[in-house]
Amino acid sequence: MATSPSILDSDFRYIDKKGSLMRSRTELSIAQMLTFLNKEYEYNHKFTLSNGETAFVDFKTNDGLIEVIDSEEDITKYKKFKELLPDTKIMAIGHPKFAAQIKELKEIVFYEKEPQTGSIFIEDPSFAFDYAHILPLVEKCSILHGHTSLVMVELVGQMKNNLLIDFGEAKKIIKNAMSLLDHKFFINKKYLKEQDDLHFRISFDGPKGLFDLKLPKDTTYLLEGEATVENLSTEIIKILVPKLPKNIEAVGVYIYEGTNKGAHIISKIAQS
Repeated sequence: MATSPSILDSDFRYIDKKGSLMRSRTELSIAQMLTFLNKEYEYNHKFTLSNGETAFVDFKTNDGLIEVIDSEEDITKYKKFKELLPDTKIMAIGHPKFAAQIKELKEIVFYEKEPQTGSIFIEDPSFAFDYAHILPLVEKCSILHGHTSLVMVELVGQMKNNLLIDFGEAKKIIKNAMSLLDHKFFINKKYLKEQDDLHFRISFDGPKGLFDLKLPKDTTYLLEGEATVENLSTEIIKILVPKLPKNIEAVGVYIYEGTNKGAHIISKIAQS
């Protein structure tokens, strides 16, 4: 599982790591691919054609232009680019239904409609959990304190018969994950000094002084990294992924820490 730099939010908007609001999942996929290849790009690039007309292309890279073909207007624009920019490398990506209209162009790549990618999000009062934590590196939060957090989960993947996953099945999986985290004390495992069969001894010297705690193992949750709300989002994803069906390709978790702030992590799933 590898964390993606792009964010797909619950309103089905597509936003790349630069904060550009894109028009479709295809455009977001292209942005992710270019980022993966370490290719710099400019989205919705404005330039002037040889006839003096102003135009916009979906992606400008150092190696050429990329246009997404999603409409008749896109076909017209793409053909104009080919005519008026003869020395510029231009690639197009589009839906097969446009193939007959631009099949003479060699630089076109068509994506298939099926399987169809879909996204759902689930928010329910039962997805709340109570916990305590300490953040020794943050002065205000370097004392023992607690929160009640509500979780929203987003699932992205390949749909079958217009269904990604049954809501009831997804809700059950998420509730079981929440039960593992509820009423736990979260702490970075690097502060673990010693342990016996029943207890952890946690110790660190923070902004508020020395903390030395003996904690029951069954109520303590050791984390890889600090017990931030971002890290808790990642931990929930780690719990959810093995329980989800194979058609789920990415999982996003929102955790609200209070009523007006929180964190969102979305991660791709590397299926074995």
